[in-house]
Amino acid sequence: MKQPTLPFWQVWNVSFGFLGVQLGFALQNANVSRVLSDLGADLHSLSLFWLAAPVMGLLVQPIVGAASDRTWNRLGRRKPFILGGAIAAALGMFLMPNASIFVAFLAPMIFGGMMLALMDGAFNVTMQPFRALVSDMVPNEQRTLGYSIQALLINIGAVIGSILPFVFTNVIGLDNTAPKGEVAQTVTWAFYVGGTALLGTVLWTCFRTKEYSPDDYNRYKNIAPKIVEKLSLTTKLANFWKLFINMPKTMRQLALVQFFSWFSLFIMWVYTGPAITQYIWGVEAKWFDAEFLHSVDVIPADIAAAKGAAGDWVGITFAAYSLFAAIFSVFIARIANRFGRKITYSLSLLAGGIGYISFMLFQNAEVVHVNLLLTEIDIPQGALNLLLPMVGVGIAWAAILAMPYAILSGSLPADKTGVYMGIFNFTIAAPQIVSGLVAGQILKYAFDNQAIYIIALAGVSMILGAIAVYFVQDNSDSTPDERAIQGH
Repeated sequence: MKQPTLPFWQVWNVSFGFLGVQLGFALQNANVSRVLSDLGADLHSLSLFWLAAPVMGLLVQPIVGAASDRTWNRLGRRKPFILGGAIAAALGMFLMPNASIFVAFLAPMIFGGMMLALMDGAFNVTMQPFRALVSDMVPNEQRTLGYSIQALLINIGAVIGSILPFVFTNVIGLDNTAPKGEVAQTVTWAFYVGGTALLGTVLWTCFRTKEYSPDDYNRYKNIAPKIVEKLSLTTKLANFWKLFINMPKTMRQLALVQFFSWFSLFIMWVYTGPAITQYIWGVEAKWFDAEFLHSVDVIPADIAAAKGAAGDWVGITFAAYSLFAAIFSVFIARIANRFGRKITYSLSLLAGGIGYISFMLFQNAEVVHVNLLLTEIDIPQGALNLLLPMVGVGIAWAAILAMPYAILSGSLPADKTGVYMGIFNFTIAAPQIVSGLVAGQILKYAFDNQAIYIIALAGVSMILGAIAVYFVQDNSDSTPDERAIQGH
């Protein structure tokens, strides 16, 4: 039986909760380094704290994927995990900026790291079933559309999440400077708003999407009913390992692309803040060193102001690349259908790599007056110019969110989509773990804690990812016309 085509707004509703998830994720990406630095973390140790994120993804997503494949209850198949993860993520968002009040139990920096692990683990619990939900609910001919809508919503959420601290500073008037060992008001309230929005949008998807019953799902996916056997943990692990080593060829080829892409993204999220604070605002690297900070009683007002302004501007730059990604997401399906998914994917990553490297062109500290519609501010010219490379970064981000899944999804067996999507997350988590282990050491010993150079290294890695796309075989989910264009 042919799976029914969904109305556009139903495809939209299936992914709507991802807007809130990404809003929270964007707040994490743009502000966690700032929060941990304010709480006392060394510059070169930031990447080690950030390891909590990919490690949680590595552990959580395959387990959740396999569990959601076997789950059928009153809430549905994927929705129980989506909702549970959203509740846990919101809790982490409410608690993290208040780390300093738990000083009697744990050092604020350690508590902040724990909340980062909780948030990211919960984001992973929520995101993996969302990926599988699109595959479940959207028929093959709408698959690229489904993931493109998901990418669009992701980036709308990212824009909103990224600019929240800036808006709270420059529109509402909250304080963006942080006393020693505390978190700025603007960041705290942004996390409160983000957690609330996350819950609201996920509830929308849960109430507006009715998952297929097991019988309907099996008919639509041409799956013969199976007798569910109770297996021992050893057998389950053996079966999982068998699936892992026998993953589809396309997944193996995409893994190399994913490595270079996500190695770069991890560096961007961890070090953009310190990079532009040092390179454009002129704050010396010593102000990111925990030992030096312990030697001073009070952070000078000009240093605190510069770090606060640069931290807010990181949100604007992240919002910019998310906005450009959202715009590109509207057209990416048509571009891919016209020129081929591999060409689209490769050129997008190339644009991102060039964007990262071009950070080094924008060091002009001359202060200019800028009207940002929401407010008017005075910022260094170099910071304003930094919006230009965000075009390339945004194009790369849109492609990373959509193209691997569009290429991969058709090569997966329908009854194992969830677990394979979870396994595919290894190709996201592993490069981030590698990046987290080595980036801080490279920054300290090769670049003398000058963070702008680690951003340039991210650009080189992204360009290598663009080259690696050439070796990916794309014949999944392609129409005859697409295969003709791609030469398959």
